[in-house]
Amino acid sequence: MMKLVTILVLGSLAMGSTARADQPGPDWMPMEQVKAKVMESGYSQVTKLEADDGRWEGEGIKNGQKMEFHANPKTGVIEREKPDH
Repeated sequence: MMKLVTILVLGSLAMGSTARADQPGPDWMPMEQVKAKVMESGYSQVTKLEADDGRWEGEGIKNGQKMEFHANPKTGVIEREKPDH
């Protein structure tokens, strides 16, 4: 029974730490450079950019459509994007 309680406590602590954005790593490309890279790849606007789950995550406008994207933390290259519904 004690083991189960410990797992639940650790699980809730882990969940709590993922609720807010992470800190960029020391070898990450700076936020302003990532924004510039995203703009170069066809975005007309970047409305949100934050470090999360080991990558840059953001939102912006591409071809007049709201999009969500994930960018590589070291290169700023967009690795995944989808329409933001």
